[in-house]
Amino acid sequence: MHALRLDMTKFQKLIIFCFVLVCAHAFAQSDGEQQATRGYLSGSIDINANVFLKDSAINAFGLPQYERQFFGGESWLNLQYNYGTLSAGIRYDMYINSNLRNPNDSYSDQGIGRWFVQKKFDKLDIQAGYIYDQIGSGIIYRAYESRPIFIDNALLGARINYRFTPEFNIKAFAGKQKNAFDIYEGTVKGLNTEWYNSFGETNALSLLSGVGFINKTISDEAMDRIVNTLKFYLPVDRFGPVYNSYAFTAYNTLTYKSISWYAEAAFKSKDIFYNPYATKLEPNGSTSFGKYEFKPGSVIYTSLSLSLDKLSLTLEGKRTENFNFRIDPNLRLLRGYISFIPPMNRQNTYRLPARYAPFTQELSELAYQLDARYKWNKKLLTNVNYSSIATLDNEQLYRELYIENNYKLNTTWSFTAGLQLANYNQRIYEEKPDADVVRTVVPFTDILYKIDRKKSLRWEFQYMVTQQDFGSWLFSQLELGLAPRWIFEASVMYNTDPRRTLVGATEPEKILYPALGATYSKDGNRFQLRYVKQVEGIVCSGGICRLEPAFSGVRFNLSSQF
Repeated sequence: MHALRLDMTKFQKLIIFCFVLVCAHAFAQSDGEQQATRGYLSGSIDINANVFLKDSAINAFGLPQYERQFFGGESWLNLQYNYGTLSAGIRYDMYINSNLRNPNDSYSDQGIGRWFVQKKFDKLDIQAGYIYDQIGSGIIYRAYESRPIFIDNALLGARINYRFTPEFNIKAFAGKQKNAFDIYEGTVKGLNTEWYNSFGETNALSLLSGVGFINKTISDEAMDRIVNTLKFYLPVDRFGPVYNSYAFTAYNTLTYKSISWYAEAAFKSKDIFYNPYATKLEPNGSTSFGKYEFKPGSVIYTSLSLSLDKLSLTLEGKRTENFNFRIDPNLRLLRGYISFIPPMNRQNTYRLPARYAPFTQELSELAYQLDARYKWNKKLLTNVNYSSIATLDNEQLYRELYIENNYKLNTTWSFTAGLQLANYNQRIYEEKPDADVVRTVVPFTDILYKIDRKKSLRWEFQYMVTQQDFGSWLFSQLELGLAPRWIFEASVMYNTDPRRTLVGATEPEKILYPALGATYSKDGNRFQLRYVKQVEGIVCSGGICRLEPAFSGVRFNLSSQF
C-alpha cells in the first residue's frame, strides 16, 4: 500500500511537470512567434473552511472535529490551458479534517484530483486522463462530480469521438472509475452513437436518437470478497457469480413545434448487487435482512413537455427494477456508481420544503411527476407540481403537492406565496426501521422589496406542521442585497413543537437554530462567511441526497474564476 502511494506521488509530480512544460512552451510560441492562434490559461479555485464548535444541545458533538481537531476544510485548484485544438487541464484537491467523505468521520488527503489532455483533428476528438461524460440521461453510464456530497466519479482512461457528419457521431471509451483519490479496480468499457434527423420544410419535426452499451468487469479482489461471503449463505440464497455484466440503452428526443418528448429504455444483464431489504435464510431457520443477489435490471424513463402561450406542462414517468450498477458490488452508500438514475421529484430550494427530500431507489421504484405553470398576466404566475414515488410492490415512498404563486406588484414589490403537502417514508430513505411516515404541511411566503436600483430587502417565512420526526418547525430569513458586491443574511429555524428527545435530554426541547452570514463578490471572486447551527437532515445536490448530522460552527467559502 505504501509503495503504491509512493508511485502515485511520483506520477502526480510527473503530470504537474508535463502540464507546466506544455503551458510554458505554448506561451513561448504565442509571444515569440506571434502566431495567429494564441493560447490562454483559465482556472478556478474553491475553498471551504469549517470551524467546529461543540454544542451538545443539538447533538453536534462526538466527532473528531468537535472533540480535538476543531477545523476542517476542502480546496480545489483547477487549471486549464487551451491552444488551438489542444486542451489540457489539471486539478489539485486537498482535504483537511473534512467531513465530506463521511459526515460522521474525519478525512485528510491531498493530490491530483483530475488531469486530462484533449486534441481535436477535424472530425476526430481524442481525450485521455480523468474524463466526465454520460450516455443519454446517464441511466447506464454517467461520469460526473458533485462536490457538496463528495461525488467525483470520473473515468480514468481514454475516449475517442468521431463525427462522421454534423448529424451523426460515435464515441468509445475505456478505463477505471475513481472517487476522490481512490482508483477502483475493475474496468468499464462503453460505446455510444447518436444521430439527428429533421423533417418538413421548416424542420418543424426533429428526432435526436441514440444507443449506448456498457461492459463492466469487476476485479479479482472484489470477486474474492463476494465468493467468501457466499460461502456462508445457505443453498437457497447462493448463486454462481460472474466477472462481466452488460448494460444497453436506447433513447430518443422527438420535438415538434412546442412539444418535446424524451423516452429511454435501459436494460442490464444479470449482475451482482447488494440488496439491504432482501431476506436471507439463516442456519437456525430465522431470517435476516441484507444479501447479495444476481439479477437483471431495467429502467424505463420518459418526459413529455408542452409549451403554449400562457401554459407549460411537463409530465415525467419512471419504472426502475434492480438497477444497482456499481464497479464493485461491495461498495456502499454513494460510492462506485457507474449509472445515474434521474430523480422524480421537484428540486425545492426553500429550507423547509426541501427538508424531506427523497432520493432515487435503484432497486424498486415506480414514479411519476406533473409540473404545470400558468401565466395569468404580466404580474401573476402560478406553478403546481405533483409527484408520487412508490415501490413496485405499491408501498408509498413519497408524495408531494406543491403550489406556488408569484405576483409582481410593480418594479418595487414582488411576492411569492405557496403551500407544500408531503408524505415521506423515513424508514426507507433514512434506514430507520421504527420510523413513521412523515406527513408535513408547509405554508411559505417570500417578499422582495427593491429599495432602489442597487439595494433590495428580501424576507422569507416558512412553517412546517408535522407530528413525526423532530416535530413542527418555523423558519425565517432576512436578506439585504447591496448590488453588485454585498449580500447580508440572518435566519432562524425553531423547533416549535418538538417530538424527538436528543442525546443527553430527558424530554423533547424547543431549540433555536440561528445563522448569520455575509457574501462579497467582485471580479469573478466570491467570499462567504457564515455562523451556522444546523439540525440533522437530508442534504441534496443534483438529485443525489444523503443524511448529514447536526452542525454547529463557522463556515467560510471562497470561489474564484480567472
